[in-house]
Amino acid sequence: MSAKSPGVRPLSVLAGFVLLLVVVFVVAYGVGRQVGPVAPGLRPSSGGGASPGMGRHDMGGMR
Repeated sequence: MSAKSPGVRPLSVLAGFVLLLVVVFVVAYGVGRQVGPVAPGLRPSSGGGASPGMGRHDMGGMR
């Protein structure tokens, strides 16, 4: 058996995990760029302040 320092294995596992995360991110980014936007006509509304789906109308005294 070869004598390795005890900290080599956890460090190599961590490096492999980080490399795997980078590879998954790069693949997901590439697929997303190829597919394009999910909702091409979706734009932020001007005005703001209201919750999504809520019109600008009075709630008639609801508190």
